[in-house]
Amino acid sequence: MARVCQITGVGVTRGHHIHRSGKAKKEGGIGRHITKRVKRIILPNLQKKRIWVPELKKYITVKLTARALKTLDKNGAYATLKKAGVV
Repeated sequence: MARVCQITGVGVTRGHHIHRSGKAKKEGGIGRHITKRVKRIILPNLQKKRIWVPELKKYITVKLTARALKTLDKNGAYATLKKAGVV
């Protein structure tokens, strides 16, 4: 299974980690400079949860982000899963 939230569709993001060298001006140096940009991946905060859906009278296992879990609590399990196309 891919690292993608089944409700929001949030997946892996790519970015850079910046390497800096030098001493900061406020510490008596001549300033910090960027020497290199290193590729990195930013993973979503995915959780695998077993959620009880009262309308269907059964459990549904979903892989979702912590943010989507809050949305699920706020809007209700069945409505959120139906809108996302999981149910």
